[in-house]
Amino acid sequence: MAQQDQNEVLATVTVSATRRWLALSMLGGLGVLLIYFAFATPPANFALQAFVIVLGGLSLALMMKMHAGTSGQIDLTRAGLRDSDGTLIAPIEAIQAVERGAFAFKPSNGFLVRLDLNATEEDLPRVWRPGLWWRLGRRIGVGGVTPGNQTKIMAELLQALIVERG
Repeated sequence: MAQQDQNEVLATVTVSATRRWLALSMLGGLGVLLIYFAFATPPANFALQAFVIVLGGLSLALMMKMHAGTSGQIDLTRAGLRDSDGTLIAPIEAIQAVERGAFAFKPSNGFLVRLDLNATEEDLPRVWRPGLWWRLGRRIGVGGVTPGNQTKIMAELLQALIVERG
């Protein structure tokens, strides 16, 4: 059997433009409304007003982070999952299982990847790209504002690569 190219892209998950702009406009609208209401109808307690302003600012900051995070895509290769900016999400040898069930703690229209015990947090630090993927400890969530058909294909190919790996 010929050596297969480790960098050949087997599947790609891109961001749905409609879902992206809907999510961004909702977060931005929430932030603007919270800040507007904090000044238009200020509560009697200044601490509560400051709290509402901080929540509005956090919502706007999350919108900016989601805008930057959803500008890329996720590629599946025989070497593993990687972001379009070159960030290694998970090497294939570290992936233990893929969960797509209804009760799995996974992003919307996505799947959850569990890493084996040999993958340490020093090797794979915490990363959060809102709307696209996140990595926390030994779990990786892929999905959010992504189309469900693309993530389903990627999850099935990832499961096939795990079985092929043995």
